[in-house]
Formats: sequence, C-alpha cells, structure tokens
Amino acid sequence: MDALLLSRLQFAVATFFHFIFVPLTLGLSIMIAIMETKYVRTGDEEYKRMTKFWGKLFLINFAIGIVTGITLEFQFGTNWSRYSAYVGDIFGSLLAIEATAAFFLESTFIAVWVFGWNRIGKKFHAVTIWLVAIASNVSAFWIIMANGFMQHPVGYVMRNGRAELEDFIAVITNPFAWQQFLHVLFGAWMTAGFFVLGVSAYHLMKKNEVSLFRRSFNIGLVFALVFSVLVATQGHLHGNEVAKTQPTKLAAMESHWETQTNAPMYLITVPDPENERNSVELLGIPSLLSFLAYSNPDAEVVGLKDFPKEDRPPVWISFLSFRLMVGLGTLFPLVCLLAWFWRDKLPDKQWFARLLIWFIPLPIIALEAGWTLAEVGRQPWIVYGMMRTSDAVSPIDTSQVAITLVAITLLYTLLGFAEVYLLKRVAERGPVTH
Repeated sequence: MDALLLSRLQFAVATFFHFIFVPLTLGLSIMIAIMETKYVRTGDEEYKRMTKFWGKLFLINFAIGIVTGITLEFQFGTNWSRYSAYVGDIFGSLLAIEATAAFFLESTFIAVWVFGWNRIGKKFHAVTIWLVAIASNVSAFWIIMANGFMQHPVGYVMRNGRAELEDFIAVITNPFAWQQFLHVLFGAWMTAGFFVLGVSAYHLMKKNEVSLFRRSFNIGLVFALVFSVLVATQGHLHGNEVAKTQPTKLAAMESHWETQTNAPMYLITVPDPENERNSVELLGIPSLLSFLAYSNPDAEVVGLKDFPKEDRPPVWISFLSFRLMVGLGTLFPLVCLLAWFWRDKLPDKQWFARLLIWFIPLPIIALEAGWTLAEVGRQPWIVYGMMRTSDAVSPIDTSQVAITLVAITLLYTLLGFAEVYLLKRVAERGPVTH
C-alpha cells in the first residue's frame, strides 16, 4: 500500500464513522425543539420529561460526534495538503463560515440549553434548543456546499496554478450541492424519526410510560413517514442532476456499458468490469434508464466504454452502494405505513415493535451507502473534472499514514462502543420519574 491508498482509507474511516452521528444530530435536535415547544405551549410536564429524555440521548450523540469530526479538519493539512493548496480559496472559505458562524452558535446555545433548566425562562429556554437545531442544520449546509463544489465545481477562476473564488453566489447556489443537501437533510430527519420510533416501540412493548412514549412514537412516526417519502422523491431529482453533471457516475452505478438511446434498465444485473460487460442481465424494462435519468424515454445514456478506463469509477462499489441505498429507501415508507396503521396497537404487536427496534440502524446504513456512491462514484477525481485524487495527496511517508490510520481506527472503535453502550443504557432506562 502507498501513501495515497492509506490516506484514502484513513479519510474514509474518519468520514464514514463521523457521519454515523450527523443524521441523528440534525433530525433529533428538531424533534426535541418541537417537544419542548409543546411543553411551553401546554404546560404539560410530560412533554418536559420527554424533552429531557430525548435530550440526554441527543447530547451523548452530539458529544461523541464532535470528537470524531475533529480529525477530518486536520487531514486536509496533513494528508491532502496539495488539495488544500489547489482549491483552499473556495473550500476553506466555506468551512470557515461553518466553523465561525454555525458551529459557534450551535456550541454556545447547547451549553445554555443544558444548564439553563430552571435558570432562564421557559420560552427563552425553548428558543435555545431551536437555535441549536437551526445551527446544526445550517452547519450541514456549509459542509455540503463545500462537498458540492468537489462534485460539480462552479464559481472559480484559475490563477497562478490554483483555483480561486470568483463568484461566491454561484458556489452557494450550485444546483448539484442543493440536491445533495436536500437529500442528506431529508435522510437525516428520517433517520431521527426511525430512532425515536424504535426506542419508543421498545418501551411500548414493555408497557413502560405508555402515554409518554405513545406521544414520542407519534412525533417520530410523522418524521419517519414524511421524510422517507420525500427523500425517495427528491432522490430521483438528485439522480437527474448526477446524470447531467457526472455521467461516469451514472454509468457506473447502473453498470451501463454501451451508449444507447432508449436505454433499458435491468432488474437483475451482475457486472463484469474486467470484460466491460454484464455477465447477467434479466428482466429488462425498455427505455426505463433513459426516462429515469433524463425524464425522456428516448434520451441517450452514455456507456462506460465511451470513457477512458482511467476516468471510470470503481463499478462494483458504485453499483452495490446504489442498490443498497435504493432498496432500503423503498422499504422505509412501507414500514412507516404499517406503523401508522398499528400505532395504537403496539403493546399488543410485540413482533412489530421488535422489528422497529431493529430498524434503528438501517437508515444510517442507507445514508452511508449514499455517501459511498457520492464519493467513490466521483473517482478518480477529488474535484470532478479538475483535480485527480492522486494529485491531491500530501508528500508524506507511507509509514506515518499507516500509524495514524491504525490509531484513528482504534480510537473510533472505542468511541463506537462507548456510543452504543451509553445510548442503549439511557434509552432502556427511560425518562426520570420526577
């Protein structure tokens, strides 16, 4: 292994582990703000206990998520210094806004929220959690705008051998980045919905705090149902943008080799990248790929063979991650519909309550599969069409990267066990009785 591969593995470990915590932070913060708003409006103490219970789970996830995200910032300087030098004028400005505005606001008011119970007025206390929720989601906006530039670079000009910011508005109105942001946001809010559903189902199955967890269940159900439908619908629009701006990614995720109009989609496909074909193609639907990609059944879809081999993404990873994301995304609304019809019968439907508990990690897996497609499907470019990943790595010794990769993996493994243990312990214990 060379420094390039090890650096890619290290960044992948850090990014994918950190992103486990992000969706729950984005979605659960909004749901807690809604719960506390209900408490302020109604004066119902049960909503206050509910807010504190879910707030504990949120804080555990938030704290560990912050720790796991720190190493990402450092890697741009240690492992990817050539990338930072090349596009730092654009990428760095977006991350600077995120850190100095959104993250600062989030970190400040989460402290006020944690220590402000019974010290500040109820209304202002509710405002603080809304500010935390808004800041968390705005933070995600700036980060995804930065990633969106890597996917579809706009608003820059080349000077002195590096990309410099020319049009800030073009960067933050990048259509690819906005499609990506909405897809992540809807997916995150759906993930939080399933988390609340699963934990609430556990307590309803045990007939513990039935009134409180029935209310929590209903709030989680609305989030899970609405956003599972929205993320699937918006995902189609995002796919249209991918087809327009990243045709190699589209071809790889569909294992589409030959350029053709009226391109079919096969329900069963087995790619054979070595021979530039598919070894199995069954149950083809004529023109469906053309229609889904370009909203036109007669549209031409460019095949992988029309791109140089060195410009093609890894086919198997792109192909499988796309199908895992879509398969789970199709399942989520169906489960939510069952939960809607049986929402008043959960204490008696033990098997379905257990099913909802097992569904807690599945939205995170779907989101991770989506990010795998987004990042691997962009290869071999770190900035699509501008800079190759191989040109972005720092001139660093292989042994140094190997040591930090092992250290980060061990650290994240420990943090992962801590996260699961603490969340499980607090979730099973339930809300305080006073």
